[in-house]
Amino acid sequence: MSINVDPIRRNVKFGLPQDKALTWNDEGLHVTQFFNTLSIFFPAGERFFIQSVRNYRDEITDPHLKEQISAFIGQEGFHTREHEAYNAALIAAGMPIGTLDTIVVKLLEAVKKSPRSFQLAATVALEHLTAVLGDMLLSNPELLQNADERYAAIWKWHAIEETEHKAVCFDAYEQVLGKGVNAYVQRTAAFVIANALFWSLFLPFYAVMLGRSGGLTSLRGWLKVGNVLFGKPGVMRRVLPDWADFFRPGFHPWMHDNRQFLETAQALTDKIATFQAQAQAQVAVAVAVPAKRAVNH
Repeated sequence: MSINVDPIRRNVKFGLPQDKALTWNDEGLHVTQFFNTLSIFFPAGERFFIQSVRNYRDEITDPHLKEQISAFIGQEGFHTREHEAYNAALIAAGMPIGTLDTIVVKLLEAVKKSPRSFQLAATVALEHLTAVLGDMLLSNPELLQNADERYAAIWKWHAIEETEHKAVCFDAYEQVLGKGVNAYVQRTAAFVIANALFWSLFLPFYAVMLGRSGGLTSLRGWLKVGNVLFGKPGVMRRVLPDWADFFRPGFHPWMHDNRQFLETAQALTDKIATFQAQAQAQVAVAVAVPAKRAVNH
């Protein structure tokens, strides 16, 4: 594939307001918890992705690909850190994140006992899923249009970087395992298994999150999220063709050329920097006020 995009490490922090963890998306609780449930999977998942690629680092011979892998690992490390902070906000809101995360960790520990080629194939499969979901988000800005700016920013940032590095693991897979029939069968089998496992966990996790937050029996809420995902705009329904392209023998992630979204990365990074500046200013004020009182006394 002639398209080649180099991932960029962006060490950003969001300072997500914990009091908005269940209300940050104005589309309502059910849409908010859909995103929140996705966040549960990222810390353990990103660590698994990093390890599956590291298993083959010594066998990657292309210097440019080596650099891309290093940047990929850096990006995934920052994603892990920020989604751990996100999940801490959900814990503060009373969500059972620890229990659900433990289930994800145990599942991935079991996957780590499989051959390392399958682990890399599973990573390639799940990277395609996250790239498709990221493109869904970037292609439908109305999903975050009136959301809290910090929560909106973390999802946009994650989607942009998933787009940016969506071919790195795929290219590594093809370099070490080739493009033959065996490589194709393994990556597509891993895709089927990975999707089955992911959605078999996501759906009950989503129900648990809604149950804990009081939305499980809300018909109106279910209709709302169902319409967003499968009706109008029907964002999940519309990404199915891109998702299914993974089964093409000649598939490559950049067959879906959505590089235009990467042009927004710098403006988003600049906006996130203002969050950090605001947080630092608030800390300075919090420290200064007690100190001033002590001096006055």
